[in-house]
Amino acid sequence: MQRDNGTRPRIITPPKLKSGDRIRFVSPASPPDRDIIVARARSLEELGFKVDFGAHAFDRYSYLAGTDDERLEDLNTALRDPEIRAIFATRGGKGSYRIADRLDFDAARRDPKTLVGFSDITVLHLALLRQCGLMGIHGALFGDGNGGVDMENRDALGRMLTITGRLAITARPGEPTAVLTTTGRTTGQLIGGNLDLIVTAAGWALPDLSGAILLLEATDCYPGRVDRALTMLRKAGHLAGIAGVAVGQFLMIEPSRGCVILDIVKDHLHSLGVPVLGGLPFGHGETPISLPSGTMAELDADLKTLTIQY
Repeated sequence: MQRDNGTRPRIITPPKLKSGDRIRFVSPASPPDRDIIVARARSLEELGFKVDFGAHAFDRYSYLAGTDDERLEDLNTALRDPEIRAIFATRGGKGSYRIADRLDFDAARRDPKTLVGFSDITVLHLALLRQCGLMGIHGALFGDGNGGVDMENRDALGRMLTITGRLAITARPGEPTAVLTTTGRTTGQLIGGNLDLIVTAAGWALPDLSGAILLLEATDCYPGRVDRALTMLRKAGHLAGIAGVAVGQFLMIEPSRGCVILDIVKDHLHSLGVPVLGGLPFGHGETPISLPSGTMAELDADLKTLTIQY
């Protein structure tokens, strides 16, 4: 396995899709709403793609979308199928961490394809990045708030899948995490996603973060939960040597305690002595966007921008 710095595999960028290529929806975590996913698949077909579904995409087993073996089978079948050119997770939820170590990493190296998903899917992105250097897309076909698909985000996803370019994201001053922004500029490989899943992956699926820009968002936040997660990452040495932190949306269980949580996050991140850019519109919050992960990025806390190659 070739590595760029002795600690991480070289970045693999999957081939870009073209009209008529096939995309498969799979459910590595919790069971989705069939009607919502069928509507989102139809929106991809409007972009010129063919779309199908894993055999167990709509199964239900307890709180999971099928047994571990069934969910893994769907994902590995998609990784191995040369006709499938991209893989979309139907949703996050819970359960991807149960199968992330059993992915067919050899198939992912032989025939790289983009995995699109966020939240619980973070652990799959991290495992593929650690084992193969495979970049992905942290995001989804988000809803528009009226039962439809956010077409602006869908079209942005379409560009990431089909052309090479750069995505420039500007922080939103109205996002609560905007108060975390410091100063400075840095470049590095963009690695991370949901805080809970980063912690879950530590020690077995989390790549080496030295020299990387940590991508961070969280949901169901309360003070102790966030403090424990960031304390673990720091004291275990996982944040040693990171180049910067790109902070997205943090959804609070009790909004009235949001300031307490943000003070906790600030205490942890600012002690790292690297540029921090908060207020970025990705995660579980209002009108989130999808963005590439595992690829190179430039963080400019002074201009409040994150620019990502894809």
